[in-house]
Amino acid sequence: MKIYTKGGDEGQTSLYGGQRVFKDDLRIECYGTVDELNSFIGLLASGIKGSEEVDFLLTIQKKLFDIGSILATSLGKKLNLPQVSEEDVLAIENNIDNMTAQLEPLKTFILPGGSVEISYGHVCRTICRRAERRCISLHNEEYVPPIIIKYLNRLSDYFFVLSRKIAKDQGHKDIPWLPDM
Repeated sequence: MKIYTKGGDEGQTSLYGGQRVFKDDLRIECYGTVDELNSFIGLLASGIKGSEEVDFLLTIQKKLFDIGSILATSLGKKLNLPQVSEEDVLAIENNIDNMTAQLEPLKTFILPGGSVEISYGHVCRTICRRAERRCISLHNEEYVPPIIIKYLNRLSDYFFVLSRKIAKDQGHKDIPWLPDM
């Protein structure tokens, strides 16, 4: 099977279910941003090999593929798709709570940085926020399951806390943002 089909040479692509849309369609933007996030999670995971967080990052990557398949499906098509559930959101919350228990309380905003891995965590956080915004924009035009928006919202919080946990594990202190006044 060839990887290229030439079907998108005119600037269109097919949604799951067959509908053709332009490649700058908001639905494509949504699942493309989720895919971008997934790629950066792979980069983050490769940088923190052997840590307890890597297995959960793999779980997140799989769930993001589920979300991508839902977002890539033509509206109104009744297809057998993987689902996102409240249990998936709770898993993120439990991981956030477990990591937070190991961290000093925040006293100020912090700047991204300290190491490559910490920075990758923050990049994942910001891409996740963009994916959430894109899904909200799509939801304002057509139906997006609210659990997807909730999942992405919680996931961005997870990446913030994970970045702080990586910093602690690597012996870095949070870099406080102190405005010049």
